Amino acid sequence: MPELLDYLRQMNLTSVLLRLLLAMLFGGLIGLERERKRRPAGFRTYMLVCLGAALTMLLSQYEYYMVTHEWAQLASEVGIRTDVSRFGAQVINGIGFLGAGTIIVTGRQEVKGLTTAAGLWASACMGLAIGAGFYECVLLGFLLIFLSIRLLPYIENAIVENARNMNIYVEFQSLDDVGDIINRIKAQDVQIYEVDIERGREEKLLHPSAVFTIRLRQKQAHTRVLAAISELESVYTIDEI
Repeated sequence: MPELLDYLRQMNLTSVLLRLLLAMLFGGLIGLERERKRRPAGFRTYMLVCLGAALTMLLSQYEYYMVTHEWAQLASEVGIRTDVSRFGAQVINGIGFLGAGTIIVTGRQEVKGLTTAAGLWASACMGLAIGAGFYECVLLGFLLIFLSIRLLPYIENAIVENARNMNIYVEFQSLDDVGDIINRIKAQDVQIYEVDIERGREEKLLHPSAVFTIRLRQKQAHTRVLAAISELESVYTIDEI
């Protein structure tokens, strides 16, 4: 087994083919989970990011090999020096622009796309490890990334559901109804930390809305608080964000 890994870390056709296939496979598997949730970056995006990172690392290794072997005499004459880490560093920097494009702030003042951006960045790092032939790290990294994206949301949802802090988005009829909404929220034995009110715009037929940051004084189901507020006739939409 160690001999096989040593062979696959060398710059040969079999090693290059394996690394590129692994990049497509692992990147695609992570992206497939995001595709199922209709996220901005999905199957092909993750596959291409991981594949591009692997290609970049292969290119840096190829250049270093050529400069120190076939091109060694010419490199010494002209003073060429190669730092194989430069290419990987540019991938890490460049992926930030792609990841930033997936992050948006919705009309409900809710930030979305952070997990997708983080997944793209992690996929690029995994691609660099694949391109470098660090197979042990690749397998562990893929498993941990996949588990983080696929299984940890269930744990995260359970934690959020039992948390004392809540952010509630409410759309209502007019600004005169804010007092009634606040009184109804306080009646649920909660403390209001902050209220962010957005006035409606008549030309776009948008209703006034507000985001309430609250803390439950005692442990209770979040749905109970939401249901109590939704009973007000002036409330059009209510959601936890």
